[in-house]
Amino acid sequence: MGLLSNRIDKGSLKPGDHIYSWRTAYIYAHHGIYIGDEKVIHFTRRGQEVGTGTVLDLLLVSSGPARSLTPCTNCTPSEEGQGVILSCLNCFLAGGILYRFEYSVSPALFIAKARGGTCTLAVSDPDDVVVHRAKYLLENGFGCYNVFKNNCEDFTIYCKTGLLVLDQGTMGQSGQAVSIIGGPLAAVLSTPLRLVTTNVYGMAATAVTVYCASRYAADIGMRKDVVKLPVEDLTRRLATGQLRVVETQIIPTPAH
Repeated sequence: MGLLSNRIDKGSLKPGDHIYSWRTAYIYAHHGIYIGDEKVIHFTRRGQEVGTGTVLDLLLVSSGPARSLTPCTNCTPSEEGQGVILSCLNCFLAGGILYRFEYSVSPALFIAKARGGTCTLAVSDPDDVVVHRAKYLLENGFGCYNVFKNNCEDFTIYCKTGLLVLDQGTMGQSGQAVSIIGGPLAAVLSTPLRLVTTNVYGMAATAVTVYCASRYAADIGMRKDVVKLPVEDLTRRLATGQLRVVETQIIPTPAH
């Protein structure tokens, strides 16, 4: 791993690792927790890696790997609507390259990795705690999938840190979701600054600065709207309605 790439080989994997693999054309990455014995726990939308319930699915699904018509004998079939599934490492990678997500990176390294969804400033919990969370959520679920607010990267970051964004009126933990929205947003926000500089290079530099600043502020390690929530407490709140679950978001239920 390093500045240019988080690529690793299978031999260096250990239980508790947050791994991911870029899909066709590097449009998105799929994330999961490696639990050992060539097994990965990851979060999906009704068995699909991505899904928004909108026309955006045409782009996202078409960029994904082709699904084999022959079921893998090493994988546990997913339940409809469950979301959290167990797969073998090969099925998780789907022919892609293996990468490991980095935690506790320095601010300089975080900014240098311009593409979101590869690292965070946040600190990871011990590996055994991470594996426990992933296995617990495999049995109990992680709420409803949302590509921008509660996706596979959000799930994996929660397993690693125990941190959860409860104000789902804002972005979730996902760095790649911030990148998707942050790029165009940076261009829009930097537009008024054209009055400061009319040089095309200066405008580009301004847009990059705004984009990097937005990524940094939105990182789970910097945000103030997060709580450390035990996994048992998370699923209990979901089950008892203290966290209200809808198709597009998870939001707190007001106390009575």
